[in-house]
Amino acid sequence: MRVVQAPEPMQKWRLALLLLAVGLIVVVPAVLLRMASLESIAAAEQVNHSQQVEAQSYELTYDLRNVETVALAVAADVRAPDLRQRIAESRERIDPALDTLQALTSDNPAQQVRIGQLRTNVALRTQEVDRILAGTADAAGIEALVSRYPIRGIASDIVAAERTLLAERTATADAIRQRTELLRWGAVLAQLALLGTVTYFATRQIAGRLQAERTTRRASARAAVMLDTVREPIVLADADLNVVMYNAAFAELFGVEDDATGRPLAQVGEGAWDDAETLRRLGDVIARDRELWDFQRTQETADGFERIMLVNARRMELPDTEDDAVLVTASDITSQKTSEQQIRTLNRQLEGKVEQVSDVNRELEAFSYSVSHDLRAPLRHIAGFSDKLARQLGDDIDEKSRHYLDVIAGSARRMSALIDDLLVYSRLGRSALRLQMVDLQSMVHDTRSMLDANAHAENPDHVIHWEIGTLPVLVADENMIRQVWLNLLGNAVKYSVRSEPAVITVAHEYDSDGSHRFTIHDNGAGFDMAYAGKLFGVFQRLHAASEFSGTGIGLASVKRVITRHDGRVWAESEPGKGATFHFTLPATLEPTGKSTANT
Repeated sequence: MRVVQAPEPMQKWRLALLLLAVGLIVVVPAVLLRMASLESIAAAEQVNHSQQVEAQSYELTYDLRNVETVALAVAADVRAPDLRQRIAESRERIDPALDTLQALTSDNPAQQVRIGQLRTNVALRTQEVDRILAGTADAAGIEALVSRYPIRGIASDIVAAERTLLAERTATADAIRQRTELLRWGAVLAQLALLGTVTYFATRQIAGRLQAERTTRRASARAAVMLDTVREPIVLADADLNVVMYNAAFAELFGVEDDATGRPLAQVGEGAWDDAETLRRLGDVIARDRELWDFQRTQETADGFERIMLVNARRMELPDTEDDAVLVTASDITSQKTSEQQIRTLNRQLEGKVEQVSDVNRELEAFSYSVSHDLRAPLRHIAGFSDKLARQLGDDIDEKSRHYLDVIAGSARRMSALIDDLLVYSRLGRSALRLQMVDLQSMVHDTRSMLDANAHAENPDHVIHWEIGTLPVLVADENMIRQVWLNLLGNAVKYSVRSEPAVITVAHEYDSDGSHRFTIHDNGAGFDMAYAGKLFGVFQRLHAASEFSGTGIGLASVKRVITRHDGRVWAESEPGKGATFHFTLPATLEPTGKSTANT
């Protein structure tokens, strides 16, 4: 049983992301607003500075005009009691005013130059005013006061420059105020968005937690249902081996009628688990985190039978506590053990039968080999004496006697061929496979050349057309596979001798499982499929010996070779329409880059 925990609602990356958002939307706007405020204050100070310069310029101009007017009035012999007092007051304010202007424009070299010129002209004008007041000035001095030492144009230039700076600084201040206002509103909107986002995620977190709780409850219910559905007894015990939970199969097998939760495992099932070795092993599982695999023991269950149980256990974490527990499963293998015992008994009996069959096969092969060799001597005698008798009789022999001698010689030759085929068939069953890479294309062409030569020697007028497709290179026993092609292609040539021309087709293709399928088709005599079951048996023939020669062992040899290479062979035909032989070889016979021999 596996308990799946719901994911934590607030994951660490979400918390980090929230803190980052707070930093970006709360702290950063506050810093930017502070910087904007400082810039706004600095811009306001610059504006105020320009206004101070302009005001000071006006005051200086006023005092200079006042001095100039009074001096001209004195020169015009105007006698007013307060004129000289007005000049004195204005002259006291002129130098401080110039110093103030010079201090206010200390960061502006152009203004400093203008103020220097203004200071020089003011000093010269003051000298002329002093001459006028002293009565020593002439007309040229009065004219110099008015036109030679101008101050109005310089003051106007100073004011114009400051007004230009004032316009620029006012625009800068306005831009800063607008930016600050936009930033303030942007910060407000961003904070509102953050608040909405936090509210949204908080709502999702609450909904997710509620959903997780519902999912956990459903998962627990499903786990309980699944646990009770399992027919294998399962029990969960804590670190003290007290029962935490169990399924219905456990309760049924060990006869737990009341709630056994919290009881020691040793007291459950009328002492079925009260075994020192079992409890020690379960203690090791939970204490040392060792898994218990296939611990076999005998327990008496609630039905009173002793059963062979296979106990498995592993440590696991409980989802609702920090404590560990041990999950124990008990599998009843009593039937399996009984079946294994029966299988062992049957295997022993089968081994005896196999040994008997092997002995019989060895005896049959020895018998076949012995008979084949022992028959050769009588056959040689029969063939030899029939030949001597024919030579001794010479021309005096009559036709009937010559016929008898020909039958004796032909039968001896046929018996000798039969013995040779039996020896080949026996050797194909006894000899070990010698696996090596075999080029089937070359092998088939060599076999075809030999068969063409024999057919031409026996029947020079017979024409054979060969259609041989592309054939693969496989790992097989070369001599055995050569015997297969010799028999199948030889049969195709033999049974198509009455078809003119004879057409023999050899093809290769892959089956759906990757194995190799070879097909040999001829247009010869064919056979009735009703007798196809006898086709690959020893000494089985579907045509009379007078029609086609043969011993009836060739196709049996083909089947033995193909079977030993884990393939299969079959045939399809209709009388008078030729025959098609198929055989397969497994894909495992594909060459691996080197030849192997299995001796």
